[in-house]
Order: sequence, then structure tokens, then C-alpha cells
Amino acid sequence: MNKNQKTFMQRKEDVIREWHLIDVQDKILGRVATEIAVKLIGKNKPTYTPHTDAGDFVVVINAKKVALSRGKETKKVYRWHTGFIGGVKERSFQEMLNKNPEKIIWLAVKNMLPKNKLRSNRLARLKIYPGSEHQHQSQLGGK
Repeated sequence: MNKNQKTFMQRKEDVIREWHLIDVQDKILGRVATEIAVKLIGKNKPTYTPHTDAGDFVVVINAKKVALSRGKETKKVYRWHTGFIGGVKERSFQEMLNKNPEKIIWLAVKNMLPKNKLRSNRLARLKIYPGSEHQHQSQLGGK
């Protein structure tokens, strides 16, 4: 190794954010969620620095047409607790898809991001739409 090489550390002032459009129609939920998480973290850039939030904006369209693998459409269940006694609630994948398809992708990406102080800022850059219509055409540059 060359003694004159320096370690590169990106500063938050030097971050250049790009916009990415991802169409999830007929794509497997887990695979597309990892792709989205990598772009939100900024690991797809050569300037990646773990402690700097250098991720990009991600616009996801067609959330209501996302797919699951190996028959999980009938088996997958989302559970949460209300905080009250006996307050365990659950909803199947099909119910979530009909009621709030954006939350399916949001939860998958949220759970793939590191559990640290940067997670909320990264999730704020994720824009999810159930259909193909979105309001970020000008930022995407005509993609």
C-alpha cells in the first residue's frame, strides 16, 4: 500500500443527491426493498461513508402491483400491538394490499435500514405511490 494514500471521508456538505424511479410492478417485494434500501443509504456510490447520510431520493410507483414469492400472498401476516392489554392486531398481505399498499413497501424498506439516528431521514426521502402517477417528474428529469 502506498504511504501517501489518504482515507476518504465524505462530509455532509459534499453530498449530491440524485432521484431514482423504481417501478415495482410484478417484482418480488424483498428484492426490490433491498435495492431501495441500498439507494437510500448511499451504498451504490463510490463515495459511501458509513456515518454520513449520503443516500438518494427514491420514488416508487405501482406499489399496489408488488408481488411475493412462493405463495406468500396467502401466508404473510402483518402484526402489531396497540399498547393496550390484548391489543395484538393483525392484517393479511391481501388486506394490506387493498387498504394501504404503500405501507407494505415502507415497512419492508424500514426494516432493511440500519436501526440508528439516520433511519428517519433516509425514510423521509422515500416516496411511494400506489399507481403510476406521481408528482416528482421534474426532479426525475423526465424518466
